[in-house]
Amino acid sequence: MARKGLLSAVMGDQTGQEAPATENRSSYALKGASRNMKASIDSLAEDAKKLMEGETIVEIDPQLIDGSFVADRLESDAQEYDELKQSIASGRQETPVLLRPHPEDANRYMIVFGHRRVRVAMELGRTVRAVVKDIDHEAHVLAQGQENTARADLSFIEKAMFAKRLADLQFDREVIQSALTVDATLLSRMLSVSQKIAPQIIEAVGAAKSVGRDRWEEFKKLAIVPDNTRRLMEIIQTPEFTALDTDKRFERLLRELKTSGNASHRTKPKPQKETWTAGEGRIKGVIGRSGKAFNISLTAEDAGGFGEYLSKNLDQLYKEFSRNRTRSEK
Repeated sequence: MARKGLLSAVMGDQTGQEAPATENRSSYALKGASRNMKASIDSLAEDAKKLMEGETIVEIDPQLIDGSFVADRLESDAQEYDELKQSIASGRQETPVLLRPHPEDANRYMIVFGHRRVRVAMELGRTVRAVVKDIDHEAHVLAQGQENTARADLSFIEKAMFAKRLADLQFDREVIQSALTVDATLLSRMLSVSQKIAPQIIEAVGAAKSVGRDRWEEFKKLAIVPDNTRRLMEIIQTPEFTALDTDKRFERLLRELKTSGNASHRTKPKPQKETWTAGEGRIKGVIGRSGKAFNISLTAEDAGGFGEYLSKNLDQLYKEFSRNRTRSEK
């Protein structure tokens, strides 16, 4: 079945059978399945924890293995990867990876978790020690998310981007919460950050493992201003920026946002105002201009009468203005 069908199909039973292609999420919910959704997700989450228990470990050629359909990392930690590679090279791959039969190619496999171990095996020219389970997309993301959460090596922004990718693929929020082991409030805050900041900026910063939720939310409030977004896009293209490590990239951009915000506040032009008087003081006006706005405030004895006269003749005045402007442009 094509991925599009898999993503839109109903969460199947845990025997490995797929729901009929004609039953999409909405039609299934109309039959009452939504009442059991939470229980189904809890069951999937519990099953995901047990996927590796008591299973046969097999050896598989890494050339037959593709990555997960949803990424959970922004970048690879070079030092951690080198340590993992040296450990496997000097002994063997102690912890098996979890694979599933590829949903679109019967001759290949898809990684559920263990991307770095598969990469090491490929570079060392070895087979991959793996457990292969025939699971659906929901069980896949639950196992992938919970395995990474258990290792606690994903940063806030990596988890937030993982949540965004799952949301973009139209997974239910309950599934995303369970995959990341977070509540509804924290998931909403994760999605607010990952959906509102331009993805090019987040990817340029990278994992930023020392930067938590509060600082990313501070960053978001400043970065969503269009002028600030354009400025950040310019900075992330510079060699000086790319030479920094991921945490310092975040600090560099946040410092820029705070500096430009303060400068903008200081240099904001004040509205231009001037006064006008006629009729020996019988009519006075204060004329103000600020950006595209233009205001006239009338006072004194003739203010009311003159104001009514202006309002009744605005159409004629604008026609004369338009004719004069046309003549001046010729």
